[in-house]
Amino acid sequence: MKTFLGLTAFLLASASIAQVQHNTLSMSFVKIPAGEFLMGSDEKPETMARDYPQLPRERFELLQDEGPVHRVRITKAFWMGRHEVTVGQFRRFIQASGYVPESEADGTGGYGWRADYDPSKTRRGDAFEGRDKRYSWRNPGFQQGDDHPVVNITWNDAQALADWLTKTEGRRYRLPTEAEWEYAARAGTRSRYHSGDDPASLLKAANIFDADSARHWPHWQAMALAGHDGFAFTAPVGRFAPNAWGLHDMHGNAWEWVSDWHADDYYKNSPVDDPQGPPDGGVKVRRGGSWHTWAFYARSSYRNWNAPDTRYTLVGMRLVREALPGE
Repeated sequence: MKTFLGLTAFLLASASIAQVQHNTLSMSFVKIPAGEFLMGSDEKPETMARDYPQLPRERFELLQDEGPVHRVRITKAFWMGRHEVTVGQFRRFIQASGYVPESEADGTGGYGWRADYDPSKTRRGDAFEGRDKRYSWRNPGFQQGDDHPVVNITWNDAQALADWLTKTEGRRYRLPTEAEWEYAARAGTRSRYHSGDDPASLLKAANIFDADSARHWPHWQAMALAGHDGFAFTAPVGRFAPNAWGLHDMHGNAWEWVSDWHADDYYKNSPVDDPQGPPDGGVKVRRGGSWHTWAFYARSSYRNWNAPDTRYTLVGMRLVREALPGE
């Protein structure tokens, strides 16, 4: 069953890779075909402990929300952002709409990196400083160009961008559902990453926590991939190899908000066709990992979550543009 579903999705996708659309903010969208896949992971803790020896065993006992593995059918094709939303695209949205992001509107700011910040001397021990009004999407504490993924974006900010594009262009934009996100990220695979099962395969496919990033956090050196991807912080979007469906940075660079509320037991009750997530909740799901994420947490099946007003120096977004009849 796994082989059949994966092969079917891959074959369906092969015809759609060349289909790309662009919008008024110069975003590129790749057509993702309707199809079926197996969502989630059923890997045993023993296997995880063997392949990720840096992490304590108890981490692998806390993945119940990744199962059970279940069949999902995406019944309609959709257009997925080829890249994460960039700083430049978000800036143009702000300038055109007058929208004030939450990190600025509430005056509390976001999170950011500071060279002399010592997590061990703080109450929470967080890797980044914040909330602080010095930090926002404009300034995560490190240098970014307009072609880098925008971060310090709340779920509500992402929704505001999607709503503005919908109103401006007359085409519906939205965040992907969690099922759409994993379907698109896997691109016909059943491995941990679209690049395979080996964490080292991410060095060419993703910007995650490696030797370049670890030099700023030497006490987490053991968690870093033993190699260099060339970027200590965010990378320009599209610098790493795409998956089979032409999508870049589905692993790493920036965590990506999806539309769903999170529930640990949702997969047990998920419908087969186009699951939308629980009807309500307290936290929204984010997927894919970031430039500061350990390889284990960048797996296609891994689920993380935050309150909708969370703004963090690792969290950004990717949008979906719904397909018109006949596209």
